[in-house]
Amino acid sequence: MPEILREHFQLKETIVTIFAREGRHIDAARESIREQRAYLENFIRKDHFFQLTLEPYILLDEEEAPPIIKQMIEKSAVFGIGPMAAVAGTIAGFAVQAMMDEGATYAVVDNGGDICVLNDQPIVVGIYAGSSPIKDLAFQLAARNRPLGICTSSGNVGPSISFGCADAAVVISQDVALADAAATTLGNAVTLQGPLQECFQAIDQPGIDGALVIRGDKMALWKELPPLRRAHVGAEKITRR
Repeated sequence: MPEILREHFQLKETIVTIFAREGRHIDAARESIREQRAYLENFIRKDHFFQLTLEPYILLDEEEAPPIIKQMIEKSAVFGIGPMAAVAGTIAGFAVQAMMDEGATYAVVDNGGDICVLNDQPIVVGIYAGSSPIKDLAFQLAARNRPLGICTSSGNVGPSISFGCADAAVVISQDVALADAAATTLGNAVTLQGPLQECFQAIDQPGIDGALVIRGDKMALWKELPPLRRAHVGAEKITRR
């Protein structure tokens, strides 16, 4: 197998790590991120409420909205939250699709913990839970021929808004934008003392394959997940500023 290339790329608030076998596939991902961010920023200039609302956004003129806006609105509304909850996963999904359009069969875009994965060989995706004593866990992914979303929200790690107490709330879906919105919802549902298993009720929707929550020294699993294995997941491996 050819060597896997890895590139860290930042465009304003979007900070990603891109994995591919060919430089042109990384170029395609970068160009997609620039393009989708431009669509997003132009829309926000017209309506700042889109960026600020924590509730579902009602689109008044669908003809003027680019696909990234429609996707963020649709996937976040499933869980009754604002569209920016799905922004990172949506951008990652568009980037991987751009890589596929250039012929990539191996394409991974990690947008601050919201990951879109296309892997034609087995790979390991680590779970980072900050200061939790539950460490060095990872999903072992079998080879696939279509993208998979693995998205994480946390009340203790990263800059995203979370109203919960999860060290890591991880959601898996074939739809990465849906996984991103669900991860935010799941993270919000994790209270300081409440039973973790009950939190999954908040994301029990079609299209969600499985989920995992870590809070302190406790972990709960739900529905179908890839096999878990041990792997070193240090802070130096996560995508951040």
